[in-house]
Amino acid sequence: MVARSSATSVATDGERKRCVVYIVDDDESIRSVLIGLFRSVGLHAETFESVKDFLAFTKEDAPSCLILDVRLRGESGLAFQDEAHRCGVHMPILFVTAYGDIEMTVRAMKAGALDFFAKPFRDQDMLEAVAHALKRDTERRESEHALVAVRELYDSLTHREREVMKLVVAGMLNKQIAYELHLSEITVKIHRAQVMQKMASRSLPDLVRKAAALEIRPRQPSLY
Repeated sequence: MVARSSATSVATDGERKRCVVYIVDDDESIRSVLIGLFRSVGLHAETFESVKDFLAFTKEDAPSCLILDVRLRGESGLAFQDEAHRCGVHMPILFVTAYGDIEMTVRAMKAGALDFFAKPFRDQDMLEAVAHALKRDTERRESEHALVAVRELYDSLTHREREVMKLVVAGMLNKQIAYELHLSEITVKIHRAQVMQKMASRSLPDLVRKAAALEIRPRQPSLY
């Protein structure tokens, strides 16, 4: 955990489960401007002088974004962007810089940056970009949580039920599945019903969508 002297907090009304804006900039005046800007609209923010301090800080389990200076003392914001996922940082990144150029901007955007601001920037532009970034991260988190839930459902299937599921999502009929797995048709019906129930799927299209989300390849039937 970073000492509080290294990170400045803006908190309102005791929120814990809220959006958070993380700011990494070695310019104290910029950190002060940004934290004041976000305070003015009720956003929670944490500021840091370096990437090292940011990485050491315990992040909140909430939608977030990172405002990152391109050039830091002894560090490169662009280099950190390349390493962000490896470091467990998946939140959207918005760059700020006093030394921006077209080549730098293109590199950052190609690597996944959500926006790129030259200093000084317009407050409204920054607020709009942050709102978009937080919305994007909210959607990412919801998608990830949904995938975890589907994975847990799939993990509850037996080996035989998984075999049946792969053939069901391939579009095979019960009698075809029975032939393929050397089972009776009634047994296949039972397994199929169990798959639909355990996967919380009310329709075949829903089951197909969940299989696709899990990257489960439909089993191809052998030739008759």
